Amino acid sequence: MMLGYLLARDGHHVTVLEKHKDFFRDFRGDTIHPSTLQLMYELGLLDAFLALPHQEISALNLSLGGESFPIADCSHLPTAGKFVALMPQWDFLNFLAAQAAKFPSFNLLMEHEVTGLLENDNHRIIGVHANTPAGPTDIHAKLVVGCDGRQATSRAAAHLQVKETGVPIDVLWFRLSRQPDDPVNSLGNVNYGMLLVLINREEYYQCGFVIAKDSLMTTIQPAGLPAFRDSIARLVPFLADRVNEITDWDQVKLLSVQINRLKRWHIPGLLCIGDAAHAVSPVGGIGINLAIQDAVAAARILSPALSSDVVTELTLGHVQHRREFPTRVTQSFQVLAHHFLLSILGNPAPLKPPRILRFLSSIPTFRRLTARFIGMGVRPEHFHPH
Repeated sequence: MMLGYLLARDGHHVTVLEKHKDFFRDFRGDTIHPSTLQLMYELGLLDAFLALPHQEISALNLSLGGESFPIADCSHLPTAGKFVALMPQWDFLNFLAAQAAKFPSFNLLMEHEVTGLLENDNHRIIGVHANTPAGPTDIHAKLVVGCDGRQATSRAAAHLQVKETGVPIDVLWFRLSRQPDDPVNSLGNVNYGMLLVLINREEYYQCGFVIAKDSLMTTIQPAGLPAFRDSIARLVPFLADRVNEITDWDQVKLLSVQINRLKRWHIPGLLCIGDAAHAVSPVGGIGINLAIQDAVAAARILSPALSSDVVTELTLGHVQHRREFPTRVTQSFQVLAHHFLLSILGNPAPLKPPRILRFLSSIPTFRRLTARFIGMGVRPEHFHPH
């Protein structure tokens, strides 16, 4: 959606295809980082964006063994928004769609599910096959950009090779109600061999319960729902009065965590970006922002080529070259974080916070550096008007 907005802003004809009839998918990412807020500012959209319901977190805390440690301080970042905004992804998508619709060359087609790629006699991608409520259709384009996520039809149809990195965790997503007098809680809570992330959505928490890979079916569900509820209450005691809101395993959604990337993000006529090119872990809430950075870089590189009607493999390769380094660094950080989580998961003893964390979290420079890495990422992209 971001790429479509930027290209339409430059006057290019863009068609965005969305499989569903709306954007409402629960348990999608919510964190809008300062790097993305800066882009909204550069695009002149920040005030309208922040008028939408959201929460702001300027300092990130981590609760380990019942003690809270300040990890990141965003208040010194060189950005227009010195905080992480929490906003449901469907609100963000609807906002971008409404802004893009102001450009006559932008077209959003809902309930259009891409099922394959159109290819000419020279083996160049020239469009897509799609299923619609009115039946199958073909849509032609001088360039197809696959932004269709970690199970991307685009990359599968193009037979692009994926390099997988083993991931030792999965995440269980569920909701619990939130009360106005709830304590101001750390975003992440770690103890007793468990990790629970709480995302404040005003009326409820979106909860992310980190588990060992594939342990839902082998360990957690066989132990029963009461044991699962008890583990949540033990980890975060103020939730004890509402864990009984979880009455069925159908309320608990499994995210099978992946870290992977394509060896080659493109073939003639097709480019993949975002999770379609590089799936990332939920650790750090970086996924949305990394994908948006891809879109900004792609728009800047592709727009002149689209104006000349010649989008070569060299141009597509330029996008990959620009964005592959930050992707590799981000994924390497997540792999290290996974090793830390794996050392904790399954150890039921009370966690004793490491001395090094106690020391580092007391240093303002450490908190500012972590905020810069989490909030701005590696090689943040910027919008430069032509």
